[in-house]
Amino acid sequence: MTERGALRVRFDQIAREVAKFGAVGAVGTLVNFAVFNLVRHLTDLQVVRASVIATVVAIAFNYVGFRYFTYRDRDKSGRTKELTLFLLFSAVGLVIENGVLYVATYGFDWDSRLQSNVFKFVGMGIATLFRFWSYRTWVFRTLPAREAVAHAESFLEGPEGGRDEERSGSGSGARRTG
Repeated sequence: MTERGALRVRFDQIAREVAKFGAVGAVGTLVNFAVFNLVRHLTDLQVVRASVIATVVAIAFNYVGFRYFTYRDRDKSGRTKELTLFLLFSAVGLVIENGVLYVATYGFDWDSRLQSNVFKFVGMGIATLFRFWSYRTWVFRTLPAREAVAHAESFLEGPEGGRDEERSGSGSGARRTG
């Protein structure tokens, strides 16, 4: 494959990943806003507390979407580590998202329902950039490429391209030629 072709394939892979991440994120955003506005409407909780609750619900939803849709082809061997890292980076995203809302609400007194939703959205946007980078880099790691696996396996093969194996039934230890 040419370098240009390889670059095109890589770009297509990233574009698909971004589209899947965006689809899960879009539904997660709807979940986040729905819970946020429902909690604000039904309770007397302060705006940032209502937002934290909504963000936690959206984080749970997003983990399921990312694991079983966006990154279903990624390494699944270390689920405990994966979940721990996901929660760690999600917590950082939660602080970013709700930090923006906190500053707008308590720093500038922008606390109408519309302003709260706008600044929640801005915070979610900034946090999403961080989450995309951290999830794809640290949480949902890629499996080795087939070519890399084939290259690594080639070290197990003998100099003639075949594996060192005994001929069945001969017991002579002669190398099989391929």
